[in-house]
Amino acid sequence: MQHNANAAPTTRAEPASRHPASEQGISRQVVAGVVTALVGFTSSFAVVLAGLKAVGATDAQAASGLLALTVTFSLGVLLLSWRSKVPVTLAWSTPGAALLASTGMVDGGWPAAVGAFLAVGAMIVLTGLVPALGTLIGRIPVALAQAMLAGVLLSLCLAPFKALGPTPLLVAPVVISWLVVMKLASRWAVPVALAVALAVIGIYLLATGASLAGAPLLPAFEWTTPGFSLQGLAGIALPLFIVTMASQNIPGVAVLKSFGFTTPWKSSMVVTGVGTALGAPFGGHAINLAALSAALAAGEEAGHDPKRRWIAAFSSGCAYLVLAATSAALVSLVAAAPAGLVEAVAGLALLGTLASAIAAALHDPHERIGAVVTFLMAASGLSFAGIGAAFWALLAGLLVRWVLASRHREPLHSAGASIGAAAEAEADAAAGSRAAAGRPA
Repeated sequence: MQHNANAAPTTRAEPASRHPASEQGISRQVVAGVVTALVGFTSSFAVVLAGLKAVGATDAQAASGLLALTVTFSLGVLLLSWRSKVPVTLAWSTPGAALLASTGMVDGGWPAAVGAFLAVGAMIVLTGLVPALGTLIGRIPVALAQAMLAGVLLSLCLAPFKALGPTPLLVAPVVISWLVVMKLASRWAVPVALAVALAVIGIYLLATGASLAGAPLLPAFEWTTPGFSLQGLAGIALPLFIVTMASQNIPGVAVLKSFGFTTPWKSSMVVTGVGTALGAPFGGHAINLAALSAALAAGEEAGHDPKRRWIAAFSSGCAYLVLAATSAALVSLVAAAPAGLVEAVAGLALLGTLASAIAAALHDPHERIGAVVTFLMAASGLSFAGIGAAFWALLAGLLVRWVLASRHREPLHSAGASIGAAAEAEADAAAGSRAAAGRPA
């Protein structure tokens, strides 16, 4: 698992003397890390809370889950970035939380959901330790995986527009602020929309005379003994694992590669899998490689010297630990919000993900019919034998794809190549490091 600078960026750093003195310190990396944490946390915590509550969590259990997720991936970031000297950042699975929100409660309730989270952690660890398993899972076509995600996201992304009807005065300021900031500085669009929503909640509480007195404001872990059911494993664990791999881990590898870094694949899967398993009894659903926010710690904003950008990732881990302390207070504030307001913020946060998922699902003309069937099935909310729509959507898409496969002789794209490429890139980097150090491969 150990990596050195030779395994990190291939990008050539410019001489330090060509940059201002402030560039030669760590201030720029620290600022980039703090920005990464702020954007990552505020942009999607509402989605996480919505997902956990949908599968049966109480407010206290949802707060515990948010705390467990933030603490586990923060510690994972600190460990991975320090050991590899690569700007590896982690996050909770936002698409996975959206999946939970659309799935709803399964047979066995919240304990069964927690058991499913535990199973996801085990599968992620096995993916890192057994390359053949990663390749097998990766054979699921990208188009179908992304179509399933798009179908899951659709109902959530409709929330801000549905809420405009009954509560326009509350929701319109949130949507307008999101749109304006999306044009000026897109990465801050959702955080600003959240800030406006919190201000609206404050005004609403004052106008109605409601109070947060007695509501828990300090973070606390709440243990739930995991339970296991077929519905939980098939309806939550398997779709959650697939969505997390296809929509977070593989894109996370691609983002780092675009900046010249090799992701420590095996150690990342082991760390995120173990972290998911440890956080599951406290309500955490899944942690993974960061995708969108990863660019903030790996790009030019984290300094001109690529070999020092791991400091930005490390700083984001520290900042996330500070933000973890706000979990209980945020849940209490969200619980007091007028109906539809927080859901509107969550929907706005997922619009970009929905757009990307639809584009990926329909990119290959040969996959479009299967992808559309998968999308519609997932969006339908169908539940059969206690198992949610995401599972049946994937099966339906695979069936349609198989029936139509004889029409297309050329190989169709799947995620397997991406997973295999990530593992091979890490192996090549490690071999290069050994060669440079004069050690036998």
